Amino acid sequence: MKKFIKTKEMSMFIALAILCLIMTVSTSTFMTPYNIGIIARQISFIAIVAIGQTIVLLTGGIDLSVGSIAGLSGILCSLLMTKMHVDTLSIIFISLVLGIILGCVNGILIGRLKLNAFIVTLAMGEIYGGLILVITRGYPILDLPESFAFLGQGMIGLVPVPVIFMLVITVVIAYILENTPFGRNIYAVGGNSVAAKLAGIKVENVTLYVYMLSGMFASFSGLLLTSRMNAGQPTIGSSWVMPSVTAAIIGGTSLSGGEGTIIGTIIGAAFMGVLANGIVLLNISSYWERVITGAVVIIAVVIDLLRKIRSQKE
Repeated sequence: MKKFIKTKEMSMFIALAILCLIMTVSTSTFMTPYNIGIIARQISFIAIVAIGQTIVLLTGGIDLSVGSIAGLSGILCSLLMTKMHVDTLSIIFISLVLGIILGCVNGILIGRLKLNAFIVTLAMGEIYGGLILVITRGYPILDLPESFAFLGQGMIGLVPVPVIFMLVITVVIAYILENTPFGRNIYAVGGNSVAAKLAGIKVENVTLYVYMLSGMFASFSGLLLTSRMNAGQPTIGSSWVMPSVTAAIIGGTSLSGGEGTIIGTIIGAAFMGVLANGIVLLNISSYWERVITGAVVIIAVVIDLLRKIRSQKE
């Protein structure tokens, strides 16, 4: 029990609980069912992207193209539904495959050709973002089918559909990382890629697969937000890079790789969601959100550094 209390996840959960308590005391609207529903939906979109980002970060990489992949997926799927009348179930499958393909491009360039992950994903993000503008010319794609709206706006009982998707993905990926050879290989590559290769792990394949997963989750989350907005907006996912990395970092994922958990990322996404909602409820200028987010990231990195120094001394 003592060991559990000292984990990063527990520390972050306590911080989240304190933040929720502060917001509950500060404003009467925070704990209302309506507001909780809004927060839950907002968290789910970012959390799904952040799960994919976390898998990449665990290998020591980074994916700066997640926002553009999400946006391109939303636009292309919107076109397929409006122009070719593709049904909702098929469009989910297409979105997942599209994300895998776009992520595969990143994985090949980084894993096979040994190019720098930061540069590759930044450049590919620009390419995908540019394609969005070429296709839409800045205009939204409207008149999406009514059945599609259920993915982003629907409820199953009292739980929003995007939250259910988030929870299922969280359980599956957490299990894979903790209990499968592939999950252990991800941590091994992030811990020491040279040692992992000497141990017989195919580092190039692991790198390829994690970027494919990141692309898939980004694409699917973009589809969910498209459904939520009931339109293929060119701006979908444009601001998701920083939140996806932030959720992982404050959840305990190390930027150097080999350390972190999906549960920590979900707690980190929840923390940032509550914080963003609190800024709105307290009538604080939205311009301060980026300042506060950046400050939270710096604090999380410093705490992680101090924790590492302390563990090395022990």
